[in-house]
Amino acid sequence: MSRPIHLGISTCPNDTFAFHGILEKKVDLRGLEFRTELLDVQELNDRLFRGDFDVAKASFHAALLLADELGVLSSGSALGFGVGPLLLSAQPDSRPEDAFVDDRGGPRSPRVLCPGRTTTAALLYQLFHPGQGRIEHVVFSEIMPALQQGAADFGVCIHEGRFTWQEHGLGLVEDLGQVWEQATQAPLPLGGILARHALGAETLHAVQQVVADSVAYGLANREETAATMRRYAQEFNDDVLYAHVDLYVNAYTEHLGEAGSAALAELAQRAAAAGVIPHAAQLTVIE
Repeated sequence: MSRPIHLGISTCPNDTFAFHGILEKKVDLRGLEFRTELLDVQELNDRLFRGDFDVAKASFHAALLLADELGVLSSGSALGFGVGPLLLSAQPDSRPEDAFVDDRGGPRSPRVLCPGRTTTAALLYQLFHPGQGRIEHVVFSEIMPALQQGAADFGVCIHEGRFTWQEHGLGLVEDLGQVWEQATQAPLPLGGILARHALGAETLHAVQQVVADSVAYGLANREETAATMRRYAQEFNDDVLYAHVDLYVNAYTEHLGEAGSAALAELAQRAAAAGVIPHAAQLTVIE
């Protein structure tokens, strides 16, 4: 390309781990140049909708809505078993379908915080708790503090908070990933690396190969990635960072494979049936 590829990834440890090789130029970039921004996942989603990035991490919820313009790289995805967001409660043993009362003793809808309108976490809540509660969207890092302060009743928790919620005295309603797995018997597709079809087949293939090499480099040089992850993480405890990596960087991150592609199709069908997306989109997988 005659210009740098505008790349966007999230600040969460699985992305900074997987892209360490690119960020620190430890892998062969195959003649490509990257101009990289690191942002919250909902910011990445929003800016992809605005056309800002050539290649970017995005929620698969957003990916389904953008399938006409972007495909998903076969490497770099966050997808698997046991990787789902957690539905947390401010009060132990409460659920969104329970009866809630306001200060005057009248009925009210519980306030449910999600980490962004087009996040897969928000999509899962809508799939499994349709019509339950008043959904509001905030930056993911604001969800647990709001629950602790009693400013919300429920929150869908992602990223490092998945490992630290008990320290904050919150209740666990359910693991939305487990609910998905029980309903579908499929791995949960959270997010992937999207690339614009307009880049052309040759460039798309080169980008995919560079990302695959970067994932492989991180796996082969695990300890080297710690400084990169710490630079951007909400949590700085190495045990928490590597617990995050161990959960979200797996065989599906190396390559989606048939099972990964089938899980994406299942997500599209369920989202369309629930009316969350207009039709069951078919995401192109870039090899």
